[in-house]
Amino acid sequence: MIAFALTTSLLWGLADFGGGLLTRRIPALTVVVVSQTLAAVALGAVVVATGAWSEAGARLWFAVAAGVVGPAAMLCFYRALALGPMGVVSPLAALAVVVPVGAGLALGERPGAAQYAGMAVATAGVVLAGGPQLKGAPVQRRTLTLTLVAAAGFGTVLALIAEASTTLTGLYLALFVQRVCNVAVGGAALYVSVRRGGAALPPQGRPAVTAALPALAFVGLADVAANGTYALAAGAGPVTVAAVLASLYPVVTALAARGLLRERLLRVQTAGAALAMAGTLLLASG
Repeated sequence: MIAFALTTSLLWGLADFGGGLLTRRIPALTVVVVSQTLAAVALGAVVVATGAWSEAGARLWFAVAAGVVGPAAMLCFYRALALGPMGVVSPLAALAVVVPVGAGLALGERPGAAQYAGMAVATAGVVLAGGPQLKGAPVQRRTLTLTLVAAAGFGTVLALIAEASTTLTGLYLALFVQRVCNVAVGGAALYVSVRRGGAALPPQGRPAVTAALPALAFVGLADVAANGTYALAAGAGPVTVAAVLASLYPVVTALAARGLLRERLLRVQTAGAALAMAGTLLLASG
């Protein structure tokens, strides 16, 4: 379970890093729609090859709900990033972990004392790893509202996808349905944006999107794989523990930026990464 959850954080962290780089050159909505479309095509092939259609059942409604909530949360997140400082928005969005942890506790999960301590330490580490800005101009209430809505949405997706299937082939089908809904919701939002005068393509036009297809495919597939490994982690052990370990992805994103873009980590980010690792060890020992 721990290996699956940590793999989830690695994949989400790399997907966020790649998506962040792409949105510097391509409109965010286009990145979401194209990457999720490519992921849906790949998952569709897997579903056909494995005969996962036979796993269709009432649980798929959890995947549909996750597919509707996910893009809405992502749009709120991107809007908050556009309105406010990333050093505030990113750590607050990591509080998404509260939703699946709360769901697990409500369902009767009771982690040990070491795991409770690990969850507290790891969550604090994740928030600090985002580099929260402790000084500067106050953040607009709209920015905070959008960020908290995004966090609630991300957490809801984690809780829903954990309930979407009970078998591996069923998971393939659930992830495919989720991606199709992602594309439908994101595509509708992109259409509305274009109708209102927004841009669907970067200034360089369609060739820029075509050139970025491998990177877009990576972002979409990494996100899908992360959803899959999280579902496996949640099914193999306590959701409370799996959710906290999976939420370590901001640490991965920060380290990727440090290693590939030579961005310097703030002291608070370094401390956050250390706390996140300490929390992980506590969770693993419980």
